[in-house]
Amino acid sequence: MGLTQTGTRELQIAIVGGGASGTLTAAQLLSCAADRRFALHVTLIDRQGRHGLGLAYSTSHAAHLLNAMAGQMSAVPDDPGHLVRWAATAGIQPAGGRPSDPVTATTFLARRDYGRYLRHVLTEAEKRGGPTARLTRLTGEVIGLRQQRTAGGGRARLFLAGIPPVDADVVILATGNAAARLPVDVPPGAKGRVIADPWQPGALEPAIAAAAAGTPVAIVGTGLTMIDLAMTLTDGQSAARVHAISRHGLLPRVHPGTRQAARQVWLPVISRTTDPVQLADLMWQVRSAISASPEDWHVVIESLRPYIPALWRRLPERDKRMFLRHVARYWEVHRHLMPPATARRITTLKLTGQLIIHAGGIRSVASGPGGLLLDTGTDPIAAGWLINSTGTTGDVVAAASPLLRDLFASGQARPDSLRLGIDAAPGGAVTDRDGQCSDVLFTLGPPLRGLWYETTAIPEIREQAAALARRILSDARGRQQRGSAA
Repeated sequence: MGLTQTGTRELQIAIVGGGASGTLTAAQLLSCAADRRFALHVTLIDRQGRHGLGLAYSTSHAAHLLNAMAGQMSAVPDDPGHLVRWAATAGIQPAGGRPSDPVTATTFLARRDYGRYLRHVLTEAEKRGGPTARLTRLTGEVIGLRQQRTAGGGRARLFLAGIPPVDADVVILATGNAAARLPVDVPPGAKGRVIADPWQPGALEPAIAAAAAGTPVAIVGTGLTMIDLAMTLTDGQSAARVHAISRHGLLPRVHPGTRQAARQVWLPVISRTTDPVQLADLMWQVRSAISASPEDWHVVIESLRPYIPALWRRLPERDKRMFLRHVARYWEVHRHLMPPATARRITTLKLTGQLIIHAGGIRSVASGPGGLLLDTGTDPIAAGWLINSTGTTGDVVAAASPLLRDLFASGQARPDSLRLGIDAAPGGAVTDRDGQCSDVLFTLGPPLRGLWYETTAIPEIREQAAALARRILSDARGRQQRGSAA
């Protein structure tokens, strides 16, 4: 810990990742430190300098909407109306609405507006924390980390590309989803027409220009990322044509656009909290509940959602692997839904032939006339550009960032048994190669998919951020008091 001007010990915390996970954690730390009058310095490190936005909320396109209603997206765990009240004071308008329309709990906000909200939450927490709880926004890529033991506990040094290292008492990995990997090999001559990360600044510009000129563009994946890309590529361009390809060819289901029904669906598996769960039994119960009231399928899914982390922990390893292979995609299209306005736009694109969905995947990619030739096993697809939108990778080791590669190689961390993310204790303490939990290195959000599975949405992340902030400050306070007693 560092020393403040008054001689008190200042806890140094480094958060790697400036998206929703990192922002919510920083805000919780600053707020908790202010409440407890705790000396704290948080360094929020973001590779792209998009502090508060991250990948998900850095878009500027007005038609890119949240896939959850505003009433579910508050950044404050105990204040569900926080986002709606902010939207009113900030003059936010519902996407596609009239200037006089208010934002309500059932509004689907533009993602760019939600990014503004997260930045507001962080700024307000920063103001509240001062002067004893400080925030530094740092732009850079963390490429390595080394921990060391001291008389006062653990410490870590973070190494960044091209800038001096950062020292911290606690490091929080808020790195979000691992980078998606294209599920097909691309020959060297064709790689120049592949966009691996469409949300990098300027990455989409050549594909947008090609689509406007009438050159087809292909997208791998048919989830929510593809939906946003299709709307971007065809925005105001009647000649644009998009081919979207995935193994099942499934699109996200449409959100009902209303509050969840008051009634809850009871399943026998929910009432048992300790017994192992068999995937076959769980699927049978869910299907039976939906069959009993098909029009209320979304009520079944929403009723089940809060129990997913506990159910996931109770599934045998073999059942988890079976779920990932055969069931996960069906769960995702019913869990992560399209807002109604987005669904109407996508329906129009499909009816006009501007969006064509292909099921079956891509067998190979080759250079072709005017760009690329994609072998799908049926009719080949000619496209000027190929965009990867396959979403969360299924193998954190294969898609690991330089920092995660360093942590895995040095034994400071290990992948979970399913390789979905980082192995950690339920509270987020990262587990090393020997199975020991760190008191320096923590994580939350998407890296905990192997532990909780349902851990990528704001409701889960805000709860994890609040719990992690309380734990870190309580542990630090305990160390301080033991040091004083000595």
